[in-house]
Amino acid sequence: MTKPPLTLYLAAPRGFCAGVDRAIKIVEMALEKWGAPVLVRHEIVHNKYVVDDLKAKGAIFVEELDECPDDRPVIFSAHGVPKAVPAAAARREMVYVDATCPLVSKVHIEAARHAENGLQMIMIGHAGHPETIGTMGQLPEGEVLLVETVEDVAKVAPRDPERLAFVTQTTLSVDDTADIVAALKARFPAIIGPHKEDICYATTNRQEAVKAMAPKTDAMLVVGAPNSSNSQRLLEVGRKAGCAYSQLVMRAENIDWRALNGISSIGITAGASAPEVLINEVIDAFRDRFDVTVEQVETAVENVEFKVPRVLREPA
Repeated sequence: MTKPPLTLYLAAPRGFCAGVDRAIKIVEMALEKWGAPVLVRHEIVHNKYVVDDLKAKGAIFVEELDECPDDRPVIFSAHGVPKAVPAAAARREMVYVDATCPLVSKVHIEAARHAENGLQMIMIGHAGHPETIGTMGQLPEGEVLLVETVEDVAKVAPRDPERLAFVTQTTLSVDDTADIVAALKARFPAIIGPHKEDICYATTNRQEAVKAMAPKTDAMLVVGAPNSSNSQRLLEVGRKAGCAYSQLVMRAENIDWRALNGISSIGITAGASAPEVLINEVIDAFRDRFDVTVEQVETAVENVEFKVPRVLREPA
């Protein structure tokens, strides 16, 4: 039977960013240096395939430090941790490696600098997300106020409206965040923002590629995890950019083929913690059902690389 034709638009950039790449490398190098098991506090990145692969190599994932023995190395996830976590590890004389993405660490340093200057912080982020918890945990309770929406800006109650600064989670929607920042500046004209915006290059680039790709497509798939903030934002950006139907899939087996019945074009992208092997798996699933022509939609070229911590580059 003849397969129906399908144009498959592939977003570039997509998938792994430098921070995710570094975090996974940190776990692998820790296993090489110290042997198994190595403990990892929280999912190193939000992707089940990656986590399962590292488990198979000898990593053990836990939610809290008190689940870790004192005598095994522990790694903190790419999303960052509150200050209290490394402090507790140091008190217990544990060997620990911080895999926090350097661009998240930049936000932590910013928040601390503003606090030293006597400013109260407002954070634009998602409540309960590990990155938000980690950033808010850099400062004492009450020193960071969280806003998630433009509506929240009207309700926030700072100590002194003249002594404020803001930071943002690195994986937000660029456009939605711009609206929240505008609302903050309108209500608090003296508020101080970051020198360079906190939303990271990878989040911005992946969203721009989706904006360029979405109007060409009947439907769009985002390869990523439901708990991945940047993957969820790609779905939203695609819908706003004119793609009528979007799905988030972790693997090819999760594709809802009935919803894609009759399409002649599809856009595919992936969140920053989704490996290329899963993207290829999804493309192969389309090749099984369609006569596929692949067109890449490239809006940026990334060549960012972050070094792993020195402790892993030194011999055991």
